[in-house]
This record gives sequence, C-alpha cells and structure tokens, in this order.
Amino acid sequence: MHRQIAGRLTGPVTKWIVVVFWIVTVVASSVFAAKLAGEQNNEASSWLPSSAESTRALEKLSAFQDQNAIPTLVVYDKSSGLTDADLAAIEEQATEFAGLKGVEKPVEGRMPPVLSPQSAEQFGMAGVSADGQLAQTQVVFNFGANGWKSLPDAADDLRGIADIEGADVYIAGMGGQAADSAEAFGGIDTTLLFSTLGVVIMILLFTYRSPILWVLPIFCAGVALFASQALIYFLAKYADLTVNGQSYAILTILVIGAGTDYALLLVARYREELRRHEDRHEAMAFALHRAAPAIFASAATVVLGMLCLLLAEMNSTAGLGPVAAIGIAVTFLVMVTLLPALLVVCGRWVFWPKRPAFGSPEPTQSGFWAKVGRRIAVRPRAVWVVTTALLAIACLGLFRLDAGGLSTEDSYTKEFQSITGQKALVEHGLVDTSNTVQVVANADQADAVRDSMSGIDGLEEPSEPVIAGDIAFVQAVIDADVSSPKAFDVVNAVRTAAHAVDGADALVGGGSAFYLDTKEAASRDNIVIIPAILILVFLILVMLLRALLAPLILTATVVLSFGAAMGISAVLFEYVLGFAGSDPSFPLFAFVFLVALGIDYNIFLMTRVREETQARGTRTGALVALTSTGGVITSAGLVLAGTFLVLGTIPVVFLAELGLAVALGVILDTMIVRSVLVTALNLDLGPKIWWPSKLDQDDKPAAVDDPEALEIVH
Repeated sequence: MHRQIAGRLTGPVTKWIVVVFWIVTVVASSVFAAKLAGEQNNEASSWLPSSAESTRALEKLSAFQDQNAIPTLVVYDKSSGLTDADLAAIEEQATEFAGLKGVEKPVEGRMPPVLSPQSAEQFGMAGVSADGQLAQTQVVFNFGANGWKSLPDAADDLRGIADIEGADVYIAGMGGQAADSAEAFGGIDTTLLFSTLGVVIMILLFTYRSPILWVLPIFCAGVALFASQALIYFLAKYADLTVNGQSYAILTILVIGAGTDYALLLVARYREELRRHEDRHEAMAFALHRAAPAIFASAATVVLGMLCLLLAEMNSTAGLGPVAAIGIAVTFLVMVTLLPALLVVCGRWVFWPKRPAFGSPEPTQSGFWAKVGRRIAVRPRAVWVVTTALLAIACLGLFRLDAGGLSTEDSYTKEFQSITGQKALVEHGLVDTSNTVQVVANADQADAVRDSMSGIDGLEEPSEPVIAGDIAFVQAVIDADVSSPKAFDVVNAVRTAAHAVDGADALVGGGSAFYLDTKEAASRDNIVIIPAILILVFLILVMLLRALLAPLILTATVVLSFGAAMGISAVLFEYVLGFAGSDPSFPLFAFVFLVALGIDYNIFLMTRVREETQARGTRTGALVALTSTGGVITSAGLVLAGTFLVLGTIPVVFLAELGLAVALGVILDTMIVRSVLVTALNLDLGPKIWWPSKLDQDDKPAAVDDPEALEIVH
C-alpha cells in the first residue's frame, strides 16, 4: 500500500505535476516570505505572559505614561573635562532634540520628554558627573507599537545633532540598547540564509562527491523555507503569533538543516535501490516506502517536541514552538514529494561521476562504519561501558554552567555604543536615568508606598506620587544595569516593601522588572517543558519500535548526550570564549533542539535495525544498520552542526552559545552516541533490546566474519 502511494508520487506523469505544484507554490510564497522580517516583535514586554507582575503593572501605567515610550540617553564623555561652553552647547542641542521625529510632546504633570543636564537638576537628578567629564541628556521617543524598529534611525538623528569638540558621544539607555539590538539582528534574513547555504553546500559537495547532486537538496530546502516563512507571516500578521529575531533566525537554520538531513537519508536509500532496480521510478518507490516512515517519525517527533513549547509562560518561547513546528512540517512535505520527483526527473546522471549502476556493489559494505561495527562487535560491553563513563565525565562540566542571566554588556559578542555609554556612566558615578522601577498602587496608599521605597540600597529617591483617579504612580531610578543581578535585587526589595503596604495592591514594573520576570518565567519553563519532551520522545519511540526496553535505553542515551554536550559547552563558554554566563532560557532551548533533533538519529538507526532484525537477527541487523546508515547519519550530523554554528555570525551571546552547544551535541550524537554507544548496546543485549516484544527470539551472535550475512539486501 505504502509503496503504491510512493510510486504514484514519482510516476512518469505525476512527478511533473508535483514539480509544477511546488514551483507555483514557491513563486507565490516568496512575496509573503520576504515580509516576515517586518513582522518581528523584539520588544521585551511582548515576550512575557499576561500573568507577570511587570505586565500587569504596564496595563495600569497607561494612565501615566505611554507604554510605547522609550527613554534614550545621549552621553557626552570628555576626558579633559566639559567646559561651560560645552555645557551650554549641550543645552542647545537638547532643544534641537525636542524637534526630532518621534520625540514625545510635553504633558503637564509629567517629566519633560527631553531632560538636559540643567533641567535634570531641577528634578533632583545629576546630569553632570562630579568630575565634570561626563554629561547626559535623556530623550523619550514614542513611535507607537513596534517602535523599536524606528530607533536605529532615531539614534542616527541624535548623533547628527550631538557634537562636542573633543568629546565622545554615545547613544545609551533603553533606546540605545533597542537600536543596537536592531543592528545586531539587522540583515539577519540574508546573512543567515547565505551563510547557512554556503556551509551546507560545502558539506554536501564533500559527502556526495558530485558537482550536481547537491543542487537538488538545496533547492528543495529553499522551497521549504519560503513556503514556511509565508505561512508563518500570515499567522504572525493575522493570528497574533509572536515572531522575534531569535525564532526567525532559528527557523532558517532548522529548515535548511533538518531538510538537508531528510534529503541525505532519502538519497542514500534511493542510491541503494538504484543498484537493485533497473527502473528508476521503481527504485524511488522502494526508497520512499522504506525511508519515508523513518523521516515521518523524525519530523513528527520534532514537530510534537516543538509544540511542547506552547506550555511555556514566556510568549517568546511559546511562539517559537509553532514557528519551528510549521517549518519542520513543511520541510517534511517538500522532501518526500518534491525531492523524489526531481531525483526521478533527473535520472542516474545526477550522481555523476559515481553513478549507481544497476547490479553494482554497495560501497558501504566495506566502508569506515562497517569496520567500526566489526571492532565494536568484538567486545561490545566494554565499548558501551567506557563510552558511557567518558560521556558521564563530560557531564561534570554542567557545574560550570551559569544560566542566571546576562547583563546588557555581557549579552553581545561585540561592544555596541549603548554598552560603552553604560560603562562610561558607571565609571563617572552617574546612573542610567532611563532605568527606573515603576510602581502603581491605590491612590489612598500612595504616600505609604513611596515611604516604603525610601532607603532601599541601589535605589534613588522615589518621585512624588502622581495621582490619576484612584491609582497612584511612583518611580525611582535604579543605580544598576537594567538586566544585572544588582538591579534584580533592587526590584525584589521594592516588591517586598510595596507588597507589605496593606490596601495598596501595589504592582512593580519597569525595565529591570521585565527582565526579572523573564528570568523567573524561563526557570519555570525549564521545569515544566523538559520532562514533557522526554515523556513525548519515549512514547514516540515505544510506538515506533513496539518495545519498552529499547525506548528507555535510547531516551537515556539522549539525556546523557545532552548532559555531555552542555558540560563541554559550559567549559568552552567560560574558559575559551570568555562569556560571562548564559541566558535563563538557554538550557531549555538547547535541550529542545538537542533532544528533538538527536532523536532523529535514534530513529534513523533503530528503524533500520528493526527492519534488518526480522531477516537476520538483532546483532547482525545492528551491524548492517550501522554499515548502511553510519555514513548518512554522520553526514546529516555535520550538516546540522554546520548550520547551527552559523548562529555565531549574529553578535548575540545567547544565539552564539545555542549554536555551539547544539553543534557540539549533534556531533557527539552522530559520531559517538548513535554510531558507537547504541550499536554496542544492541550487540551486547541482542534480542533483549526489544523486550517485551517477541521480535527476535533466536539469540544468534553477530555474523562478523560472514560477508554474505552482512550484505545489504532485501
């Protein structure tokens, strides 16, 4: 039945229908795919759940300030000291800032949108450092929803005005950080796409040793990417799906990497069948019949694993789930329809110069992995015990993983202007006046709330309460970086004090509160989602292999592989790359990708072992499976590792760490865990691996020295 369906998809006529369908689809999709970058939402507030205290505070703050307001600092740093003429020029420039596009208009009862050094003193804030070398002007921009997209231009406008001879000028504060973030993700669509394609093409050229064959998987991956981006664009625009710079970057990597993996598996099986069938249509029917179930199981596992992210409290994490799931689902459809059709259309010549002629021997029978299998078969128990011990030792590096969060200056792999400006403020004893803690409470308890905030270490003197109806608003400047542990301590202290005021119903928000709530939500997501994905993976393996022991062992190897990859990565982050730590969501993202993608290789290998077991027994079947899939699994791992390493081209520590950890984990999975550890376990346990199934009741030794028994036939 399955072979009949596969045959119809790649028949002499239907193959052309499939090709035309996808060409029309990709042409129509390309228009909308190009618009997806414009639908990104990288505002921190959009990442948090509605239940977070800072989010609830933001809703009530609308009576006092526009939630789209973005305070931005212009920092003047002159080592020889700012003269009276310099300070006068800064005041004049502040007047010019007020006329820029997007600057808020003054509102009676509120702090002015442009706060020069001189006017800052009127509100009890220091605008000039005690040493006279640094001054700051605060400018509040408001471009409406998604206003962060306009901040790079606004920052350029500020730089065009701010000019003091002999002084360095930095655009800092929340607005400066947003502008730098936009720069960090700027051109992400083209940079990532071409970098990823370049890496994959090089690996495919090495794998296939053909100057032509690589074109087909790459073309199909491009079709899958455009089609999935178009679908996600409509969901982001009309169904409120959250797409940010991280999920956009990961989508590109995931589609090209996973798509190439699926292509490698299908092409390898097709090449096998071409040696057994003279008619290429028949060969493809058999190849699809045997490879498609494993590809489907792999894709379904990744899709369901990604959908587990919907359990997240973090909107950004929950949004990644559907984005990645759609990308994988579309990629699967393309790779089992368009790719087979193109391969059949092209014929055997596409494999040139090594065309798989009908009746020719299968080269993998005497290849590297065949030799590895024979070496493992001599002492399989010793192999898996030593391998497990080495991986367990690598897991010890987890004790060096600090996922407590990163300060702003530690969040990028290069130093942006906002970071330099922030450091200058700290060095000269000034605080970032754009980073405030904002408290809303019942108006009748306003004074009590303000009094509770006084004297908190790291917090400037709170402002006088502003009343609007029955709600009061109090704010104070935090003397710390917006995402630093010190700022989090201040927010926790303010929350403890304000919540203790009876009848106040106080809610504490602001930039640092947003980052703190993000950290806490990410920690909760780790606890909930990681076990959910493990249970899901185990159940899928049970259904696929129709056993209990094998899925338990395979799930354990996945966890061991993840721990080893994270342990080695943590050591590299700290001692080689010099990263200060990791984002709180890093462990979850790394786990999702390593487990969801790592289980692919389990599925590719073990479905082949099960298939071969029925004819040869478990131990011989394990050797045949390793021989036939070892090369393609290794190539798939190299492709996926290479694509994730491309994330390092984006100057964001979170993505650089994620790319390195996933790449390292995939290499461990394909080179050691799947090909050595799992094979050794199969050879040692033999038929017991299928317990309680009766798949193999004849406990035969592996036919290591019998070439005919190891021959890959059907």
